[in-house]
Amino acid sequence: MRGFARILIAAGLLAVLSPASAQTPDVQAIVDRASATAYYQGEDGKARVEMAITDAQGRERTRRFTILRKDIDDEDNGEQRFYVHFSRPADINGTVFLVWKQVARDDDRWLYLPALDLVKRIAASDERTSFVGSHFFYEDVSGRGPREDDHALVETTDTYYVVDSTPKDPQAVEFSRYRNYIHKESFIPVKTEYFDQGGEVYRTYQALEVETIEGYPTVVKSAMADQRIGGSTVLDYSAVDYDLGLPEDIFAERYLRSPPRQYLR
Repeated sequence: MRGFARILIAAGLLAVLSPASAQTPDVQAIVDRASATAYYQGEDGKARVEMAITDAQGRERTRRFTILRKDIDDEDNGEQRFYVHFSRPADINGTVFLVWKQVARDDDRWLYLPALDLVKRIAASDERTSFVGSHFFYEDVSGRGPREDDHALVETTDTYYVVDSTPKDPQAVEFSRYRNYIHKESFIPVKTEYFDQGGEVYRTYQALEVETIEGYPTVVKSAMADQRIGGSTVLDYSAVDYDLGLPEDIFAERYLRSPPRQYLR
């Protein structure tokens, strides 16, 4: 059922690539396709995720969750739904994060905290804050819309498109720009560097392992490091599956307290 073709992304590889002489492609088309590859494979999807959070002192905490995703629009980069259900550790078992990803307006996000029996709406101003204490942000879970930024192709190598993206609304984010290294064959963004207002890299994402699953190139291990606070978070994906026929109605607020367990197994 799963034909695997593993691509190992070596950190030193980016430094030794030589520029390619191909004709300059349309940068918006590159970014749109990279977004579609990273977040829109198949009509829906499911994965189990192990999260390891390591702080600046080397102390590690772990999380385990299942993520469900469904595309609402027929076209890529349209509306989506995400349902994230936590099962480990015991003190956060039953915590749920729900996203309605929009195109023309801000995304809707909810967080259910079972210990308090509380449903919390996450404001748009909080989407770039820590996701359950990790180095990933809430926005990283569902992805940033490719039309929220202006893009410039700064380099084309034999293997990567290197794209700088500047926010159209700089007041809504903490970064001045970010740089994506997009694999030319798979269109997987394998590295993203976020720059502060002083032009220094303060946050770095890396796709550490990519596999082809059911015909779709899929990141199965990734990491986010934050140079300001130190430490990093690693995500390991398993039991990845696509085109399951997930019903849209399970991505509703009423399922925050009553998880759709038949789809989470």
